[in-house]
Amino acid sequence: MKKNKRGKLVKKTGLPPGALVYTGDKNIEFTIQIIEYDSEHYREYTINDISQLDVKNATGVTWINIIGLHDIEAVEKIGNYFGLNKLVLEDILNVYQRPKIEYYDENIFVVLKMLSLNNETKVLDAEQVSIVFGKNYVISFQEKEIDIFGFIRSRLKNNKGIIRKKGSDYLVYALIDVIVDNYFVVLEQVEEELENLEDEVTTKTGSDIVERMHKMKKDLIVLRKAVWPLTELVGILYKEKNKLIAEETLMYFRDVYDHTIQIIDILDTIRDILSGLLDIYLSEINTKTNEVMKMLTLIATIFILLTFLVGVYGMNFKNMPELE
Repeated sequence: MKKNKRGKLVKKTGLPPGALVYTGDKNIEFTIQIIEYDSEHYREYTINDISQLDVKNATGVTWINIIGLHDIEAVEKIGNYFGLNKLVLEDILNVYQRPKIEYYDENIFVVLKMLSLNNETKVLDAEQVSIVFGKNYVISFQEKEIDIFGFIRSRLKNNKGIIRKKGSDYLVYALIDVIVDNYFVVLEQVEEELENLEDEVTTKTGSDIVERMHKMKKDLIVLRKAVWPLTELVGILYKEKNKLIAEETLMYFRDVYDHTIQIIDILDTIRDILSGLLDIYLSEINTKTNEVMKMLTLIATIFILLTFLVGVYGMNFKNMPELE
């Protein structure tokens, strides 16, 4: 197995459609977290095998959160239990998917990116989250455990808001909304780094600033690649009517759509400011270089005269005058 510079594994090359191959590199403990709820009842527990679950006879909504995708056999069992298309399982295991949405007869499949920025290392991490939901169930697949959904668990457990009075479509809205809201957190961290660069760009020089600028440009590309298709995805959810999405839930998806548009505007602004900073930095470097060249030219001019005198007195007189 070879890994290219972008970290993508070429494990799937030449395999037929529907072949189940995990393309990631995380090998954490496989976990199935279950939350069952309705307006009156709430139950949270963990199981080891999907056969221990009885969703078909459940009266409320069942949220199945899968953590760890390296166990292909377990993922396939989940797919067989819920009657998921093989292509859906293939896309779940291929963690380099572009955010998208696909409609099926009994369920809807959604892929999106969960982003986080480490405050210490300043490394932007993008994790794929796959969601499949039907009439009374929601299945979310995570490559590794990032408890970004802890807010939703808390709301469900404490019966805050209207989430326990709604169906599976509203839970999907809540999951997508939390992921999109986290984009704003990442953008705040990026803007903070941008402000630091603005303070340093006219006072400091060195490769460190240029490297930080290029790293920020790469992070903006990752953000843009995650948000642009997500905007299209959410737009489809609120514009196209489907039997699995209640009419009153559409306005919530529209609100998320507005947030994605706002994120794109912020990204464009940051990109423009960053480009301006890079131009200012290069201009400052050129100005300082010109100042150095001016000083060197002045010094060289002085030494040209001295060199002329040395040449005249050293080569054109048998006995050098003015020695006495």
